[in-house]
Amino acid sequence: MSDAETLFERIIAGEIPSDVVYEDDTTFAFRDIRPQARVHVLVVPRKRYRNVAELAAADPQLLADVLKTARKVAELEGITESGYRVVFNTDADAGQTVFHVHAHVLGGEQLGLFGRHG
Repeated sequence: MSDAETLFERIIAGEIPSDVVYEDDTTFAFRDIRPQARVHVLVVPRKRYRNVAELAAADPQLLADVLKTARKVAELEGITESGYRVVFNTDADAGQTVFHVHAHVLGGEQLGLFGRHG
């Protein structure tokens, strides 16, 4: 992994403004600037790992923290009862564009199916 800071590291550091939903010692959650649902919040660990596979292998507790924060975001956004989706995109074919692992928390409306477009 390169030493260059990712966009998310700059957001966490406050160098780039974001709409923060929740933060704690290990995670940071903020609204996606191109939402794909009424609620679309990104949850990132403060420590950088390339993707969810790397995070799971290196620090299972931090992965658990990310998922706990996803649950907290759902509570704060009022979507725990109606349902929500937590998605990790891993590498380019899955649509990962920022190589700092992040969970998408989506909900607040009926969501579409997974898979191939159109």
